[in-house]
Amino acid sequence: MKPPPATLPGSAPALADLDAEAIASELEGRSVEGALEWMFETFGEQHYIACSFQKTSSVTLHLATQINPEARFFYLDTDVLFPETYETRDRFAEHFGIEFDRYHNLTLSEQAELYGDELWKRDPDSCCGLRKVEPMRRALSSVEVWVSGIRRQDSSSRAGAPKFAWDKRFGLWKLNPLADWSERDVWNFIRENHLPYNPLHDRGYPSLGCTHCTQPVGVGGSPRDGRWAGTSKSECGIN
Repeated sequence: MKPPPATLPGSAPALADLDAEAIASELEGRSVEGALEWMFETFGEQHYIACSFQKTSSVTLHLATQINPEARFFYLDTDVLFPETYETRDRFAEHFGIEFDRYHNLTLSEQAELYGDELWKRDPDSCCGLRKVEPMRRALSSVEVWVSGIRRQDSSSRAGAPKFAWDKRFGLWKLNPLADWSERDVWNFIRENHLPYNPLHDRGYPSLGCTHCTQPVGVGGSPRDGRWAGTSKSECGIN
């Protein structure tokens, strides 16, 4: 699916007339708050904020709920998230006073019956497609923009991520308000605002995914080194 035709943004552009490059350039100089404010003003209720219950979610949740108490949040439940991640979800819900919409797919037993045991070992791309990409497609099917927590510092594949762009995979707009934040920026914000965060970050996990495909990272390692370690895979397919 191709993005809508682009024109220069006016005072109140139709969603089909947004100029992604011009907007991304303008948002580059704005704060995270400014980017989120623009998103809420432009898309209204047609937004969805993804939560992975990692450190960046602490920041996005805090700012989004301060700007818009009606902000909408969702997460992808693969059924094999860490126990600490589910606990963090519940802590976030209580701390920020929000509810998370849950999207999931086959149960593990259903997947094993159809595709065999431990698909994540034999074909991690297919496993991610079933447990993350397909639920993501359903989550985004009725909105115009989604918000991710990716940062350029995460990995080489994310180094060129714009703050705003057309998401070809899912056919809608995508906002990356934290794209230019460093690891230090994230942790300084969490500490200064006394925000809850996933305790696995204190145990050597800079990036969190499913239990079977995530390992702690040693000192000096890249934040994404613990994801699908020992393979050429670096993304689950939703970013």
